[in-house]
Amino acid sequence: MRLALSFISALALTAGLTACQGSESPKTMTNAVKKSGQMTGFDRTLKAAQVNLATKMDSPLAMPIPKDPGGGYTHETHKANGFLLYDVGQLYALTGDKKYAEFAGQAMMDYAEVYPGWKLHPAKKEQSPGRMFWQNLNESMFLLNVAQCYNAIKDTLSQEQQDKIEKDLLRNMADFLSVEAPETFNKVHNHGTWATAAVGLTGYAIGDDEYVQKALLGLDKSGEAGFLKQMDVLFSPDGYYNEGPYYHRFALKPFVIFAQAVQKNNPEYKIFEKRDGILKKAIYSLIQQNYGGLFFPINDAIKEKGIRTNELLNGVAIAYELTGDTGLLSIAAEQDTFVLTPESRKLARDLAAGKATPFDYKSMRLGDGQDGTEGALDILRASNDPKGLAVVAKNTSQGLGHGHFDKMGLLVYDAGHEILRDYGAARFLNVEAKYGGHYLPENNAYAKQTVSHNALVVDETSHFDGDVRVGNQHAPKLGTFIDDDNVTLTSAEIETAYDGVRIDRSVAIIKDSAFDGPVIIDLVEAHSESPHSYDLPFHYNGHLIETNFEVKADPTSRTPLGNKNGYQYLWKLAEALPIDGLSQVTWLLDRKFYSVSSAVPDGTKVVFTQVGANDPNFNLKNEPGFMLRAKTNDGISIVSVIEPHGDYNPTLEYTLGSHSQVKSLSHFEAGANEYIQIQTKDGERVGLGLAGDADPTLTHTVDVNGEAVTWTGAYKLFHSNKHKSAGN
Repeated sequence: MRLALSFISALALTAGLTACQGSESPKTMTNAVKKSGQMTGFDRTLKAAQVNLATKMDSPLAMPIPKDPGGGYTHETHKANGFLLYDVGQLYALTGDKKYAEFAGQAMMDYAEVYPGWKLHPAKKEQSPGRMFWQNLNESMFLLNVAQCYNAIKDTLSQEQQDKIEKDLLRNMADFLSVEAPETFNKVHNHGTWATAAVGLTGYAIGDDEYVQKALLGLDKSGEAGFLKQMDVLFSPDGYYNEGPYYHRFALKPFVIFAQAVQKNNPEYKIFEKRDGILKKAIYSLIQQNYGGLFFPINDAIKEKGIRTNELLNGVAIAYELTGDTGLLSIAAEQDTFVLTPESRKLARDLAAGKATPFDYKSMRLGDGQDGTEGALDILRASNDPKGLAVVAKNTSQGLGHGHFDKMGLLVYDAGHEILRDYGAARFLNVEAKYGGHYLPENNAYAKQTVSHNALVVDETSHFDGDVRVGNQHAPKLGTFIDDDNVTLTSAEIETAYDGVRIDRSVAIIKDSAFDGPVIIDLVEAHSESPHSYDLPFHYNGHLIETNFEVKADPTSRTPLGNKNGYQYLWKLAEALPIDGLSQVTWLLDRKFYSVSSAVPDGTKVVFTQVGANDPNFNLKNEPGFMLRAKTNDGISIVSVIEPHGDYNPTLEYTLGSHSQVKSLSHFEAGANEYIQIQTKDGERVGLGLAGDADPTLTHTVDVNGEAVTWTGAYKLFHSNKHKSAGN
């Protein structure tokens, strides 16, 4: 029997059943479903997989000679074949129907006939080329699926079939990915994780411990490379992955799947307890790095990736098996899809049984770096509502080659939307017509540059002059992190992004009855003894509604804002002057208004921008923004209030609260101590004191218009008259 190719048929069904996983007998499974009288999400997934494959079982499986790069016909064909083989193997394990094993065995025999004759891929990448695919990363992904399939059906094959498949396909591919590609296999990087996991699973499937040991410990088995080393280096003690959540998601699947196989076959490693349960932490920290179901799009990230990705489907199911945490069932409900594994079946049954509890979304500081000493990703949430007001402060390290130059940049979310946004990656993944699916040239030239983020730019130059080698050597120095009832706050500084300039940023979500809901205070400071220009961009999501100053765009022409460091891709739409040192910009998104009110230095200009200049191939998204632009001889201080407000209902034709409540905004300093005061249009005053020394016993005083304002500890929120004072 043969199987017809469908590019998408297997993608929705791809899963991660490993060599270590057992499965209930088909009879037990069927009886359980009948007894419950309820079909779970897993049962529907299983049924859909069976129906899907039944329509293709009598057609040939295409195995074209490799030719195309990512997104092309041959690439997508072999990728889909790998997913299909995985599914077929797991359907055999879950149902016991031998037709699946027969098909899988024949398909692997067919691959064993052709794979040895394939040389390096004709569209090979410059680094780490493959044979079946343009890069050996894809080869690793294919082998990870096929090794699991082989393990599932091996006992149904004749000795002759086993010998042929193992020699000409599995060993051939495993050798190509390991001893023939040491630069990838021994690399501490997500490509190395996929390679070691694939080769290790192959070792378990064919019963060859040599492959397993090389996978775990590196080619020379010294432990200086390999899977265990990657567990030690790639995650911080909090489970944060150095390259950010997009590549965290990508690397998670080989980590957890191979770890399961190690747990069963080599329990002495205690793999899930290693580094205080680092792989479990990695699953949880990745879940925390999402908003509205989508991962925070920092560094090179495709913004559409979220918690429904196959990698996290496996991760959530495995984490639930390990922990029994019913909060994970809420994540499974939001994912609303399942994979063909026993763990996923258990997850679905407990979800259907009503055992779910809310997942514990919370504010947190996720340390970066192997020892957690290379900055952090700070997540501020106004509540545990996964769609409430939230801020992401990117105080992390560079993130290797996929890192962006946006130290201490911000993302803001509210009401299920990205409010102040990150561009993410400039790439159309696997869309061959757009630069072959590669990262576009504009990824380096614009998306990675500091001006494309909500981060301070000095002298129109990106952090570290856009040099990733320099950036990898430096991370922000972390300051206070607080999560109290009325204040959630983070601070950090960096003095290596620019010569002779130290940048500080403190961000807080505060709650006070002077506002209808939580608001954000954002204090950005640059300290320098030399003249510099400063740009603070805000890339907003929505339609411009109002400013407190006159602004007019040129009706007939526009020019690029600059000629390098990403500025060449920004149209300059308009330029204006704030009123009495206060800039207010309001926009509308969905049914809510958002205002950024900023106290700015004398001479500051507000420049309105749009992405898309110098883009003849229409590769970039035309997103709006504005920046606060100033030149000073001795540094800069900009304090902003980011304020969600109002309600717009086009159906019922009413608008409420469309104007900002902020009347004035002031910033006072006394040495290293800061005091920010907001005055509302209703006459309320709200203040936030920030201490230069976080010692909880120290008392601090700042002169505010002739009045001494005093507090003890790292901070204090001075509430409006409708509230009592609160804080530390």
